[in-house]
Amino acid sequence: MSDPSTRPLSFNLIEQPWLLVRDRDGRVSELSVVDMFRRSHELAGLVGDVPTQVFALTRMLLAVLHGALCPRSVADWEALWDADQLPVSDIASYLDRHRSRFDLVHPTTPFMQVAGLRTEKGELSDPSKLIADVPNGHRFFTTRLGTGLSLSFAEAARWLVHCHAFDPSGIKSGAVGDPRVKNGKGYPIGVAWSGLLGGILPEGRTLRETLLLNLIPRDFGDVAGDVVADVPVWEREPLGPAEQPPEGLIPAGPVTLFTWQSRRVRLHVAHGRVTGVLICNGDALMPQNMHTTETHTAWRRSEPQQKKLRLPVAYMPLEHNVERVIWRGLAAMLPDRARRQGSEAASRVSAMVSEWLGLLSTEGVLARDYPLRMRTIGMTYGGQSSTTEEIVDDALSLQAILVAQDAAALKGAALDSVEAAENAARALGFLAADLARASGGDPDGPRTRAIESAYAALDPMFRDWLAALGPDTDPDDCQVVWHRQADGAVRTLGADLVAAASPTAWVGRKHNERLYTSSHAVARFHSELRRVLPYAHQEAA
Repeated sequence: MSDPSTRPLSFNLIEQPWLLVRDRDGRVSELSVVDMFRRSHELAGLVGDVPTQVFALTRMLLAVLHGALCPRSVADWEALWDADQLPVSDIASYLDRHRSRFDLVHPTTPFMQVAGLRTEKGELSDPSKLIADVPNGHRFFTTRLGTGLSLSFAEAARWLVHCHAFDPSGIKSGAVGDPRVKNGKGYPIGVAWSGLLGGILPEGRTLRETLLLNLIPRDFGDVAGDVVADVPVWEREPLGPAEQPPEGLIPAGPVTLFTWQSRRVRLHVAHGRVTGVLICNGDALMPQNMHTTETHTAWRRSEPQQKKLRLPVAYMPLEHNVERVIWRGLAAMLPDRARRQGSEAASRVSAMVSEWLGLLSTEGVLARDYPLRMRTIGMTYGGQSSTTEEIVDDALSLQAILVAQDAAALKGAALDSVEAAENAARALGFLAADLARASGGDPDGPRTRAIESAYAALDPMFRDWLAALGPDTDPDDCQVVWHRQADGAVRTLGADLVAAASPTAWVGRKHNERLYTSSHAVARFHSELRRVLPYAHQEAA
């Protein structure tokens, strides 16, 4: 029997546990890639050290499924959906054909790394460079930090995938063999690809369903790409330290983007753990007009980009607004084929994955009362995009009817109700500002705080109301329900503001030749609520 100490070091992700998963009872464990696919029908979902890991790892696993199963049509997809489990034998056979490329510490083809990557002086960075919640100079990973920080192979593998997806910009180590390096430094090429996106990740009842909901067949809609060339990184020749030639910098399709190598990385291993890392610049990728290739973000038309690049139309990823509750961006999550197909260039373009779900719901492949969880995941960056600033992670529960192409009336009711809620919050802000003016104070602070309090109150209510919209919901009746709920909540907040107002507000003050008093403020508030929430004041039939 061979001495284990003489065996080549190996940690193959196909068979070694490294993916964090949660079962239906809430227990978290680590599984290998094959075991995760085998048990996906009984698991609730993936878990990440940070939420953005879930986005990056899900896309990596989708690349595996595309390579193993090659779904081309809705019929191919429906066969997978109707089965009780994923075809694990097919997936395992595919992975076995690329076994060496999934070994995290393989001597010549380490997973998502460049063997032999080095700097002129042979420097390595602390493993914290991989970790998104350790911005430069602002270390939050306090339970693990110290002079001897190291990562297990499982942790390092998760952070490695995340690095290629969300690594900040800034100056990187200069790799020997990269002609872009100057004075030993790799100058900024921008954040990694997924960091540019306002990620939309639909989730189902199980991990298997989540993966399939995001597995868009090759022949669907406007998805661009060369099916033969659109393969994940492990099906390509191993990369070197330099950027790919120009032809390699044009993604062949969505699968290429799922494992896009935004960085060149090498993990340093000592005593069975990762104790250092070298992160260098990889393949830069510009986001303009990638809406037929990238599937997991909505898009906005950008006139500045059109002028800058002299393009007839330029679409940029629609990033998440960290200061807005998720449902205020509901329109970006719901498919709208008219916006994509109209003769006039649309101001917004839906995420391809949302349009895919719309087709499934419209055609009855996906039950119209199927419970979708539309998760929004993204990252914001600090100065010059060189540090991680904030991670966006939220989700809306809704039934599949809302993404159906023939449910325009119900979808319109939902979007109109978003607008009604925003207007009601604004009305409360007007009240707070008017009361402040009546007291002789500055209106800006009270207005902002009042609007925030309105959204805090409306947020759980709107989520519950939206989740209840189903195939049997009447578009008019549901708006009546929402207007009444919103009116009650905002009026209560308004009454609290009036009760807390200074007694001087009843006498009032003049501002710009206009008299402001508590009475005037209350009258304006009630009038505004009747205007923006008209269904709340209809007489019952």
